[in-house]
Amino acid sequence: MASTSDPKRETPRRPHTWLLPLLDWFLSEHLRKTPSSELHRHRVLVGACLFAFTASVLYLSLVPFTLAAVPTLLATVCYLGTLLLAHKARSLLLPAMLLCTSAAVGYVVSIFLGNYPEGGFHATSMLIPSFAAYLMGPRLAFLITSFLAVAVGIAHPLFRAHFTTYSSHIPLSELTVLHGAAAVGLMGAWVLSTLHSTSRDSALEALERTLMTLRESEGKLLSLIESTDDLVCSLDTEKRVITANAAIRQLYLQLQGQELVPGQRFVFPRTPELQEHWYTLFDKTLAGERSRFEEEDTQEGVHRVLDISLSPILGTEGKVTGLTLFARDITARKVAETRLGEMHRSLVDVSRYAGMAEIATGVLHNVGNTLNSVNISAGLLNDRLRHSRVSGLRKAASMLREHASDASTFLTRDPRGQQLPDYLLALSEELERERESMRTEVRSLTESVEHIKSIVSMQQQHARAAGVVERLPVPQLIEEALRLHAVSFERKGIHIAREYDPVPPILVDRHNLLQILINLLSNAQHALMESNTPDKRLSIRIRLSTGGDRLIIEVSDNGVGIAPDNLARLFTQGFTTKKTGHGFGLHISALAATEMSGRLTCTSAGPGQGATFTLELPLEGPSEKQEPQRQV
Repeated sequence: MASTSDPKRETPRRPHTWLLPLLDWFLSEHLRKTPSSELHRHRVLVGACLFAFTASVLYLSLVPFTLAAVPTLLATVCYLGTLLLAHKARSLLLPAMLLCTSAAVGYVVSIFLGNYPEGGFHATSMLIPSFAAYLMGPRLAFLITSFLAVAVGIAHPLFRAHFTTYSSHIPLSELTVLHGAAAVGLMGAWVLSTLHSTSRDSALEALERTLMTLRESEGKLLSLIESTDDLVCSLDTEKRVITANAAIRQLYLQLQGQELVPGQRFVFPRTPELQEHWYTLFDKTLAGERSRFEEEDTQEGVHRVLDISLSPILGTEGKVTGLTLFARDITARKVAETRLGEMHRSLVDVSRYAGMAEIATGVLHNVGNTLNSVNISAGLLNDRLRHSRVSGLRKAASMLREHASDASTFLTRDPRGQQLPDYLLALSEELERERESMRTEVRSLTESVEHIKSIVSMQQQHARAAGVVERLPVPQLIEEALRLHAVSFERKGIHIAREYDPVPPILVDRHNLLQILINLLSNAQHALMESNTPDKRLSIRIRLSTGGDRLIIEVSDNGVGIAPDNLARLFTQGFTTKKTGHGFGLHISALAATEMSGRLTCTSAGPGQGATFTLELPLEGPSEKQEPQRQV
């Protein structure tokens, strides 16, 4: 269990923690707000003034006051004036000019008034060009450096040679050379300081621009992180918080009961088990492993589902320097997915009922058509029985019964008896013709009854429980679907073309596949009837896919076709172009195809160009990802 103590560590006290506020006190408010590179110059100016002022005061207090001390006194006053000016100024230029000018003039006056001519090439003079170039820039520093070079290299040797008594142990000619070398050195110090300042200023400007760009990028990134509702957090290798947006801080406070502050350890005080679980995930991420998972949590009756991603932060040479945590609340999406699943199941159930109704309608339609033939045959039989010649045979038999005692005399002498053999012969021939005609009608009646029985039997076969997967020959199922529409196709002059490649039986839900086929055939029939094409054709093709693992059924027609704008919305629920359509059949067919791990698509060249619906199904039934189904 990680410690929950205050993670803030004490920062060692550094020397400039007291020096910088002291230097800034001598600067005006405007100068303190300048960029860091300019602020460094201002602090150097104040530091130099304080140092020079302190050294001058010590010199004046320790050395007896003489005429040679006057320049030091004047310089001390100038140093004090520089500090006062820096406390009020809005620019570094005036304080820097006062400091550098007073230092240059004080130095020149001191070497002219001093008793020792060797002061003209003292090393301290090199500081003046350097400070001038650093504080005022190359141009103004050149003026001060030129003044010093002329005073040291030309004026001072001439002054010592002609206006004073020369008292140095160094020969005058050698002294002149040394002063000239000092003048060259002053100019060289200016050149080197200028080059250094210029390069440093360029580097500082580039650095300032880079820092400004980084600050802008950081600001934009922070604004982006803060504006998102997603949870964003980054941790170092010790699991301490580096950054955390408002969303994760609010959720952390709500769930863990404490603030999430940058620098603290990312702890889980609610339960030790929860902390151990998360620290295990953090350790895997710090080892370089990315992970994404869903985390569910229920607290105070509120259920949450978070989609969480953990990624390592890679530093130089690919070393892991921390980790990032991104999380999104997907509770609403999960609820919507659950509702969508329930709606899908409801639609599937409705589609099954609709398919059963469609099949029942087809059965009733075909049975009704067949019953018409039965009625016709029964009517013909009734008419023929009513007008049958059997009554004449009864009359002839009655006549023979009356003359049974004198049958020979009746048949040979009675005119009626003499006609009776010919009448019986003609009657027998007529009765034979009646019998053949009635046998034909009875045969037709029997065929109609058998047709009705086959239709009812097929309906009983399709009325099995939905969801049963069985291995079926698809061509046979297509013929059964066509049989339900056979009478309608024949009456409306629709020609059926079959192109069945040899395909093996497939594992499929008979009800779902039959429902899809009936819907496709019904749509093709409507498209053909709305078309003005005289040659109405419906083509059905069965083939295997290129890989041989899927069965492809194509239903094509040369009907009204489909507009490109409507093609994209064809399988959307409620979309239809029929005046009496409900936009349900194709949507349900697409859902049924998806349920069987298949796909239903449509192509059309445009209005008047017909359409082709393509159904793809796996040979071995729905995949494992689909809802499990029973197999028979």
